[in-house]
Amino acid sequence: MCAPDTSLSSPKQKVLFKIKLFVWLFWATLFGRTRAMGGFGAPLRRNQFILLVFFLLQIQSLGLDIDSRPTAEVCATHTISPGPKGIKGELGDVGDQGNIGKTGPIGKKGDKGEKGLPGIPGGKGKAGTVCDCGRYRKVVGQLDISVARLKTSMKFVKNVIAGIRETEEKFYYLVQEEKNYRESLTHCRIRGGMLAMPKDEAANTLIADYVAKSGFFRVFIGVNDLEREGQYVFTDNTPLQNYSNWKEGEPSDPYGHEDCVEMLSSGRWNDTECHLTMYFVCEFVKKKK
Repeated sequence: MCAPDTSLSSPKQKVLFKIKLFVWLFWATLFGRTRAMGGFGAPLRRNQFILLVFFLLQIQSLGLDIDSRPTAEVCATHTISPGPKGIKGELGDVGDQGNIGKTGPIGKKGDKGEKGLPGIPGGKGKAGTVCDCGRYRKVVGQLDISVARLKTSMKFVKNVIAGIRETEEKFYYLVQEEKNYRESLTHCRIRGGMLAMPKDEAANTLIADYVAKSGFFRVFIGVNDLEREGQYVFTDNTPLQNYSNWKEGEPSDPYGHEDCVEMLSSGRWNDTECHLTMYFVCEFVKKKK
C-alpha cells in the first residue's frame, strides 16, 4: 500500500510553497513600508489598495484550493522485484568422503545368471615323452592269448585225466563244455583233433558207451549236410557210404534247419539244428611209432 507524498518533490507542493512565500514576503514588505510611513495614513490611492487586497485574496484562495485538493499517493519506485533467472554456475568440487556406515543385512540369493561366453583357449602343452607303447601292447596281447590258451589247455587236461577212450588207431575224448556245432569243430581242431567220426560199428559202439557211462544223453558228432541239403558227410568231407546209424524215421528235416547230427546215448543218430549247444566228442589219431 502507498503512503501520501508530503515532500516538496511533487509539482503541487512546489507551487503552494512559492505562493505562500510570495504572500508572506508581500505582507512583510507592506507592513514594513507602512510602519516606515507612520502607519496607514500614508497617501495611498484607494483604488490601488483595493485591487491589491483583492489580488492577495485571490492568490490566498488559490493556495487554499490547491492545498485542499487530495494529496496524490506516490508509490515508491525503488521496490525490488525478482529479476530474470541467472545462468547455472559451474559444478563445485567433490567433498570429502563421509564416515563408513554400518554393514547392512545380507540380501536374498539372486537368480542364476546367464552362461558366460567361452574362454580363450589355453596355451599348447608341453610335448610328452616318447613311448614305444605299440611294442608293449603287442607283448601284453600275446601274453593274454597265451594265458587264455593255457587255461583252456589246463581244463582240457583235467577233463582228459577224468576219462578217455581209445582204439588201436584213435583216442576219443568227451568234452564237457556246452558249445554249438561250429564251436565244437573249432575246439577240436585247435587241439590237433577233429569232431568224432564213427565210420564203423566198433567206433560207434565205443562212443555211445562213453556217453552213456558219463551220464549224458546226447553229444555232437562229426556228421552234417551243411554243404548240400540231404547229402550228409563226415567232417573230413567223406560221404556216408559204408556206415550210418540213424534213429528210426531220421533224418527228417521238414523246414531245412536241421543240418547237424547228434549221437544219443543209445548210439543212434539224429539230425538237429546247428545253433543248439551241447557236449561233444573229439577224436585224435595216434602217432605211429
